Amino acid sequence: MISILIPCFDYNAYPLVSILEKQALILKIDFEIICIDDGSFSSKNDLNQKINLLTNSKFIESKKNIGRINNRLLLAEKSQYQWLIFLDVDTLPNEDNFLKNYIDQLNKGTVIIGGCIYKKPKNENFSLRYKFGKSREEIRCDIRNKNPYKYISSCNFMCKREVLIDILSSINSISYGNDYIFGSLIKKMGIYIKHIDNPVLIDNIDENQIFIKKTHHALKNLISSYNNKIIKKHSISILRAYIILDILLMKNVFVKITDLFKNLLNRNLHSKDPNLFLFDLYRLNYLCKIKNA
Repeated sequence: MISILIPCFDYNAYPLVSILEKQALILKIDFEIICIDDGSFSSKNDLNQKINLLTNSKFIESKKNIGRINNRLLLAEKSQYQWLIFLDVDTLPNEDNFLKNYIDQLNKGTVIIGGCIYKKPKNENFSLRYKFGKSREEIRCDIRNKNPYKYISSCNFMCKREVLIDILSSINSISYGNDYIFGSLIKKMGIYIKHIDNPVLIDNIDENQIFIKKTHHALKNLISSYNNKIIKKHSISILRAYIILDILLMKNVFVKITDLFKNLLNRNLHSKDPNLFLFDLYRLNYLCKIKNA
């Protein structure tokens, strides 16, 4: 019936797998749960070995780091069922009927995206990632379905096996930020997406500085994919803004103007209540500089 696939890296996946196993057993469905650690050699893997004692569940330790996309592709290739549910290891189902909500959607779409909700961090050092996630990713399904290719998140979704393998095989990058590419390839292939309210809880988020560094990697990945024509049809707002500046020959002007407010932008990124419009200006400034480099 379903394969539940969890890419891991230096994280205790047992609590998540235990919850999913219980829900699957209650439903009395055919299932498997596969976790693959991407060569972290973490001490947490001693705890993860307990996953092998759970019903239809297994934990595999890779001896080599193959990257986020290749690890997901390996999980998909090792799966045996037609429908795959992918979950990030640092998430937890928000409802006891989480799996049932997905089962009820079988054959009602090729890609089913459940969404996410963010738990507010206690420390303001996490303010940027939290506010970005809360404002840009924690979106009701009725809003997401109005622009289905814009709100793509790979932390919690269900997809047909052969379709996902085809998509992942088309993504060459192994760095952060592949949701941009994932969404554009789905749109390019004309694959039907359905968004539902079946969220996972995210309470393990990056500190501001780490999130900024990951944002840089995502933007580099984005512009590389655009320049290499991997991304054609898309719903990526920041890339559209970049293209408009490029067409109007205004990139250098935009960079010079926004560089005048560089200190303001940096203070905003690390503030208690960051302004996401200023963060967008920061990201667009960085995107334009990548092209100029």
